[in-house]
Amino acid sequence: MTIETLSIDLETKSSENINVCGVYKYTESADFDILLFGVSINRGPVFVYDLACGETMPDELLAALSDEQVIKYAYNASFERICLSAWLRKNHPQYFIPYEPGSLYLSPKSWRCTMVWGAYDGLPFGLERAGAVLNLPEQKLKEGKELIQFFCCPCKPTKANGERTWNLPEHAPDKWNEFKEYNERDVEVEMTIQERLQWFPMPDSVWSEYHLDQIINDRGIMIDHEMAAQALKIDVLSREELLFFLKEKTGLANPNSATQMKAYLEKQGIKTASMGKKDLAAAMKSAPEDVVGVLSAYQQLSKTSVRKYQTMLNVVCADGRCHGMFQFYGANRSGRWSSKIIQLQNLPQNHIEDLDKARALVKAGEYTTIKKKYSSIPDVLSELIRSAFIPRPGYKFIVSDFSAIEARVLSFLADEKWRVEVFHNGRDIYCESASRMFGVPVEKNGQNAHLRQKGKVAELGLGFGGSAGALKNMGALEMGLKEIELKPLVDAWREANPHIVAYWWAVDDAAKKAIKLRKPYKVGNIIFHVEKGMLFITLPSGRRLAYAHPRIESNKFGGESVTYMGIDATKHWSTIESYGPKFVENIVQGTSRDILAYAMGTLRDRFICGHVHDELIIECPVDTTVGEICEQMGKTPPWLPGIELRADGYECMFYQKQ
Repeated sequence: MTIETLSIDLETKSSENINVCGVYKYTESADFDILLFGVSINRGPVFVYDLACGETMPDELLAALSDEQVIKYAYNASFERICLSAWLRKNHPQYFIPYEPGSLYLSPKSWRCTMVWGAYDGLPFGLERAGAVLNLPEQKLKEGKELIQFFCCPCKPTKANGERTWNLPEHAPDKWNEFKEYNERDVEVEMTIQERLQWFPMPDSVWSEYHLDQIINDRGIMIDHEMAAQALKIDVLSREELLFFLKEKTGLANPNSATQMKAYLEKQGIKTASMGKKDLAAAMKSAPEDVVGVLSAYQQLSKTSVRKYQTMLNVVCADGRCHGMFQFYGANRSGRWSSKIIQLQNLPQNHIEDLDKARALVKAGEYTTIKKKYSSIPDVLSELIRSAFIPRPGYKFIVSDFSAIEARVLSFLADEKWRVEVFHNGRDIYCESASRMFGVPVEKNGQNAHLRQKGKVAELGLGFGGSAGALKNMGALEMGLKEIELKPLVDAWREANPHIVAYWWAVDDAAKKAIKLRKPYKVGNIIFHVEKGMLFITLPSGRRLAYAHPRIESNKFGGESVTYMGIDATKHWSTIESYGPKFVENIVQGTSRDILAYAMGTLRDRFICGHVHDELIIECPVDTTVGEICEQMGKTPPWLPGIELRADGYECMFYQKQ
């Protein structure tokens, strides 16, 4: 029989906690092994190979795992691919074929992730959740978590269990049979989801993006292990001193407790809505000097970003690199990437002027010097987190990103010509926006320069229908704007951008008509249509945004709104209300994502090892120039001719923001 497709689900064991270290390090444990291999060949009956009990897989099946002509399906396929890579290298090296010299992993080219495919069509992540949403006849067995904990994780040795550290099949034969049924059912559920998704196939171009994403995850990014370890030691010393200071000043048993600290503040006559950063900053403005010192120390003690150093050490693999940090299609509405494990997309920014010196002091463990030189050790450690990512010896980083990508995409799609001209001529959009809003020339370091900040706040907060609340969320009040200025600022921005405002409502109208009349509607180069209970928005790239079960319902203002089923802010599958500006936000962010994906494809041979929002981190030989990288990155995609793109970049010997 010729093997054309495999649907696979694995049950594995390792003493590493996969939720802490990720799948790559999970497979490096000496006791990692595959216990059960559930598979359907060519969509036939599911067979479970009980590898833990000595069953063996046929040679033709083993060979198929490395055969790029055989398509492999799995739910969260990166887990199966990385686990099988490690297992084949150890147990059947003759069947392990790396996709490039020195690679430790099977080629992702022949793998199809049903989880990603489902996300493309608007489904939630998670086999159980996706199955429930689709109302499948076969559902994931709920007792699986208990069985995984029993067989796949080390157990505590006790007299009752004979001091064993692992539960084996012979220790609980009935449970083991249930575990095999669980493995079989997972393959069945994955295949049923796969059948449903056949209605809405994911384009080959998006599968190609997924495969590049997997290659980038396989490459990983190097960690300066010594620097991260020293940062943790310094953090321990700093926290001990801060705790001692706070206990002395407040008399609290646990001054790190928000509840205890809030009670202490109330005794000092200071009431605050919460112990959050903004509320504490407001409280410090009117607090006595000694209380300000307490609050400053409390904020330093509460800084959680420093924990990322520990996460780095938890995740780093034997090659000194952290792998698997990016989730393809992690953002449900736009299809943008999200981060996993270390979370590169929410790293603190660095503003220390002598970044190199601060980093060298931390790496050398110079606690006393750092304490004398800087006012807050936790702040220093937080700002240095990026710098723990380094290129391999003999190489450097080039960091390149798109300039104002969302503003450029919005301007182009809405045909706001004055803005397109600003980008074409390389002028400052914040100055030009402020100039339009206030009717006077605005220069960054010249006349009316004070208005640029208002233009910046407006640009960042108002492009997708936001009003005064959006400006507040962008930090307008902290930047010096007054409450009374916000609404006029909104009105001025909208008056200066009539085509963008018109675009919001043209999109709103097209979405509603597509749902009501079940006909395609086009706004510029964006197409709206409804098919088999799904609203699709086709972007210029050809990629589609999916909205399940769209309806027109009355909103709280007495008008009509589009509703659909999706993942809400609390990560639950529920009814979501949307309207023109929100759809425009999805369209602009989705198109910006596609431009980044196109750039990644253009630069796929340049060893991209990380990416954050609209930025690429490239590990390259020292003779590579920033100019050649930015030129490649800034190439216009053939599906969006005429858009003005610009990529800027810099080189560094450790990751940083410039």
